[in-house]
Amino acid sequence: MTTRAASHAGSWYSSRGTTLSNELDQWLAQVPDSMDGTQLPVPGARIIIAPHAGYSYSGPAAAWAYKSLDLSNSKRIFLLGPSHALYLPGCATSKHSKYATPLGDLVIDTATVKKLQDTGEFDKMSTSADETEHSLEMHLPYIYKMLSQSFKSAAEYPPLVPILVGNTKAEAEKSYGKILAPYLADPTSVFVVSSDFCHWGLRFQYTYYLPASPSSAAATSSGGYSLKTRDKDPTDPLIHESIGRLDKLAMDAIETGKHDEFLGNLRETGNTVCGRHPIGVVMAAIEVLEKEGKVSGDGKGKFKFVRYERSSEVEEITDSSVSYASAYAVL
Repeated sequence: MTTRAASHAGSWYSSRGTTLSNELDQWLAQVPDSMDGTQLPVPGARIIIAPHAGYSYSGPAAAWAYKSLDLSNSKRIFLLGPSHALYLPGCATSKHSKYATPLGDLVIDTATVKKLQDTGEFDKMSTSADETEHSLEMHLPYIYKMLSQSFKSAAEYPPLVPILVGNTKAEAEKSYGKILAPYLADPTSVFVVSSDFCHWGLRFQYTYYLPASPSSAAATSSGGYSLKTRDKDPTDPLIHESIGRLDKLAMDAIETGKHDEFLGNLRETGNTVCGRHPIGVVMAAIEVLEKEGKVSGDGKGKFKFVRYERSSEVEEITDSSVSYASAYAVL
């Protein structure tokens, strides 16, 4: 029985349980109690996409996804996040039995982890790789907070299935989607997908820009091109407005529910959506269920984005920003 340490506590978010709990409560309280006439949580919303930056940046945006999440029937929570440091062509699971948070420990569903390992398609993270990665950890306090509001005691909390998703190709995403589809079909399974959106700026090596009136010199069919340091800071539109358009194109592609549509958008714009691979795996899993007739009607299986924010409003080429978006899908 080993426990992964809350390695980013004290830097990316508060290591003080009371302070952290109060911050989460405040951010959740800032989200309306209903959206589009539907009381939150959204009934049947068993999948969310939420950001994983430091809480001072993305904590408020993530609250929109978590307040939408329906945990009423949950018996197992899958957490999928992208690998930032470990080179990984596929997916990996944790070797630990618990994940620590300043609020309390979350238990790992070791039985389900073993079943995934038995497929032969999942690597196993070392403790070092597990604790270096932040994309999974940044969701743990929110998961613990929501479970504390939904269950009477920690002994009743559904266990966690953490999955680190590497630099997967399209076919690999579809393959992992097939493996996870039966779990997704289970009405007691919840899926949390960790992703920030556009990382814009020279430090991210991404300065793609969508002008209001694309010229014949535009680099791709999307009408955009990469800004260079020597270029004049554009104003039509301002850079942050272009970033918003880039992210809207990505979110629209995700909302179609078509995995290939999302992949096509990424190829066209190069948008630096860091969780594109876990998003792709879950979209592929939903498509498997659609083909099997297990998801149909009333927009089920389609993500709905409910919040979008940026860390700053870029106007100069030397500036940078990261975008944060929250979404849910009903199954």
